Amino acid sequence: MNDLLPKGEDLRRAIRWMSAHIEEHPDKTLHKLVDEAVFQFDLSPKDADFLIDFYHQAMKKTDS
Repeated sequence: MNDLLPKGEDLRRAIRWMSAHIEEHPDKTLHKLVDEAVFQFDLSPKDADFLIDFYHQAMKKTDS
């Protein structure tokens, strides 16, 4: 199935999924949500690192 998606689409879907789940489940840690996204969207370790960095940066901006 992933062969049919444009490059990077799985990561974009994971970001949308995580953004929704962060709001719905504020009790879950970022790393737990990343683990779930990696499994659900078949992401690489590099993609997982990107998600962690992306949300750490986003959280820093909202804390300022």
